[in-house]
Amino acid sequence: TVEGVTPGPDWPRELKNELITNAMNGRVGQDLISETDDVRVWRIAIAPGERVGFHRHVLNYFWVAINPGKSRSHYSTGETTETDYEAGTTRHFEFAQGDFMLHDLENIGDTELIFTTVEFKNSPNAPLSI
Repeated sequence: TVEGVTPGPDWPRELKNELITNAMNGRVGQDLISETDDVRVWRIAIAPGERVGFHRHVLNYFWVAINPGKSRSHYSTGETTETDYEAGTTRHFEFAQGDFMLHDLENIGDTELIFTTVEFKNSPNAPLSI
């Protein structure tokens, strides 16, 4: 068990195990396309039916959806959500010291999901190793 991590009671065993195994995974995207002293820029491209495994956000960040689509995410709180995106949908997140968000991302739509994510390394939490 990992502190602050509670898999959903109805999740398949494989999903629960992956949540625990990846509890400190700092790779918040598939491809790190740029990194400076101040930011990390990631690209995510998920085909319909594919998913990106669990990863932990600790840095303030934002993402932009490049095209429309639909996703499902499982969170370390046990919650599962579904989200619809339009091209240009943008969301910003901020984390206080010690706070985090741990989740996966599955494409449940019929179009490729493409995101650009930008993390700010001067956040209250130190960057995780990638």
